[in-house]
Amino acid sequence: MPDAVRQFVVEADGGSRGNPGPAGYGAVVLDPATGETLAEAAEFIGVATNNVAEYKGLIAGLRAARELDPAARVRVRMDSKLVVEQMSGRWKIKHPDMKPLAAEAGRILPSSQVSYEWIPRERNKHADRLANEAMDAGKRGRQWEPSASTADLSADASAARVVGDAAAGAARARAALVQGRGAGASASVPTSLPDKVVEAAPTVGWGASADLGAPATFVLLRHGETALTPFKRFSGSGGTDPELSAVGRGQAERVAAALAERGTVQAIVSSPLRRCRETAAAVAARLGLDVHIEEGLRETDFGAWEGLTFAEVRERYPDDLDAWLGSAKAAPTGGGESFATVSRRVSAARDRLIAAYPRRTVLAVTHVTPIKTLVRLALGAPPESLFRMELSAASLSAVAYYGDGNASVRLLNDTGHLR
Repeated sequence: MPDAVRQFVVEADGGSRGNPGPAGYGAVVLDPATGETLAEAAEFIGVATNNVAEYKGLIAGLRAARELDPAARVRVRMDSKLVVEQMSGRWKIKHPDMKPLAAEAGRILPSSQVSYEWIPRERNKHADRLANEAMDAGKRGRQWEPSASTADLSADASAARVVGDAAAGAARARAALVQGRGAGASASVPTSLPDKVVEAAPTVGWGASADLGAPATFVLLRHGETALTPFKRFSGSGGTDPELSAVGRGQAERVAAALAERGTVQAIVSSPLRRCRETAAAVAARLGLDVHIEEGLRETDFGAWEGLTFAEVRERYPDDLDAWLGSAKAAPTGGGESFATVSRRVSAARDRLIAAYPRRTVLAVTHVTPIKTLVRLALGAPPESLFRMELSAASLSAVAYYGDGNASVRLLNDTGHLR
């Protein structure tokens, strides 16, 4: 007689402390007959929404189940009505962030092998605790460690299990985790099981499989005010290098407090200019991190326009200003930098930082033009878009960079922490 088809229960969850904010997911594969934990997965994914984190939890759980037995029948239980209804085909998927994630989840196992069930949050405690462990690890600048997890051992067995000695099963699984794959975000399974997951090569565009690894996330902080800021004077890298004003120092302290509360930042880099170094130092003091200087994040050199208002430049250098407004290749009067030059410099800095901080959330304390340039490049927008963005002093923006080359703008000009 043929062997019986194995049955698994996958419980998955995801959360975001801010929505969007620092996010993580958790997933567990259970034996439905004994309640034994067969595999766990969790990951801090940087800045994301609740729904993105929930979908990534689902994908991790399905991958773990496939790794255990690609022919198994899987019952997915989640407290996300959105994910359950969309994956069951009863709700349409309209949000562009959800479409590639849902498509990836649907490709992991044949649809005939997977069913979906909504459960109340109190019955999803194991996955929820894994997600919170991942977010807590991210707050400490780390990734989730399976050997240190207590999500299963401390869970209420009656809430998420069917029958069986859950604690004993968890202990056996935990021992296998320690000896097996070790730390990381991928699903961990007993060492006697195959360790390879076959995936299609990534493509670009809507048809692409979602890059499920944690992105390199740049939280972009414009420095606090200087004496020049309220008057909207050109203040680049070729001027007097002003310090923060009293208002600017207060802004730096408020943004530092907000970032400490969010617990997202794992490293800090700064423009070499004084106003950024002072802002970065205020945040670093709160987070207990060092500040690393990145020369490529300095502001544009505005040449002879340094210290002048827009109206004063219009009066003194009208032709040069018109050329500058009309072409990214035009430089300010007196040997300043064109936007094209700045774009090349900032792009090189971006690439260095992505390579230096893979899968981490980095606070980049910089200026108006570098931040706008990073946002523009992430969006694939033309150079003239630089004139169509507003960036306030001490504002926060965020861009995530994935391993498949895609980028996602997550936040722009957030000043809620200053109110």
